[in-house]
Amino acid sequence: MPRPFRGALKASATTTAERTAARRSRIVAAMATTDITAQDFQKTLEDNEILLVDFWADWCGPCKQFAPVYEKVSEEHPDVTFAKVDTEAEQELAAAASISSIPTLMAFREKVLVFSQPGALNADQLTEVITAVKGLDMEEIHRQIAEDEAEGQQA
Repeated sequence: MPRPFRGALKASATTTAERTAARRSRIVAAMATTDITAQDFQKTLEDNEILLVDFWADWCGPCKQFAPVYEKVSEEHPDVTFAKVDTEAEQELAAAASISSIPTLMAFREKVLVFSQPGALNADQLTEVITAVKGLDMEEIHRQIAEDEAEGQQA
C-alpha cells in the first residue's frame, strides 16, 4: 500500500470535539466536493475521518467524464469529504502524491492512504470503494503500520 504522505500517519492534535464540529459544519454546508491545494491538503486530511481525493486536469478527457460521477456520488455520502486537486495548478502536490496518470483517486481513512488507483470509475465502482473504505478495520491497519515502522527502525 503506497504512503506518499509520510506526515499523514502522525496523530492529529485536534480534539474529538473539534473533529465532530468540523464534520457537522460540513454536513450542514452540504458541500459536495471541494478544491484543495498544497497549502490546505494536510489540514483537510487531519480534519476528516474519510477523505477521497480526485487528481485531475482540465485537458483530460477521462477526468471530464469522471467529474459528474464524483460529484453525484459525493452528494450521496455527506459523511465523506470529497476533494479535488487540479494537477496543473498543484504540480508539487501531484508530484508528492506520485501521480503519474489522471484521473487518480486516492482514499484516506484516519489519515492513512488506503486506496490509490488511476482511471475513471463509474458510480457503482466509486460507491464500492467508499463502502470498502468505511468497512476497513482501522485498528488492524494501524497495528500493521506500527509493526512495519518498528521493523524499519530495527533494520
